[in-house]
Amino acid sequence: MSYVSALTHPIVPTALMLAASNLFMTFAWYGHLKNLNSKPWWIAALVSWGIALFEYLIQVPANRIGFATMDLGQLKILQEVITLVVFVPFAILYMGQEIRMNYLYAGLCLLGAVYFIFRG
Repeated sequence: MSYVSALTHPIVPTALMLAASNLFMTFAWYGHLKNLNSKPWWIAALVSWGIALFEYLIQVPANRIGFATMDLGQLKILQEVITLVVFVPFAILYMGQEIRMNYLYAGLCLLGAVYFIFRG
């Protein structure tokens, strides 16, 4: 497979779109803990639902593109890897959490999952 054809493979736009949707999802799920902590929970829920709308507008077409060449398990594992890749910098840089070895261990477990789900 050439470099150009690798970049146009459906996994590339799928992964990029899932990363973008996951960024919205992470802010929808956890951003209110920092930004809306003093507001009632229902306000945080409404704001989160609004953010999640953008997540779904990207995530649904990403899954449809990916499902054309990946099976459901592969698509799910790809999403979980992307979730961790997005969540760890979010937790450390945005939420001010300390780096934990558990992030590394979780990442290693996901690498194992990637190996098993994508092997021939």
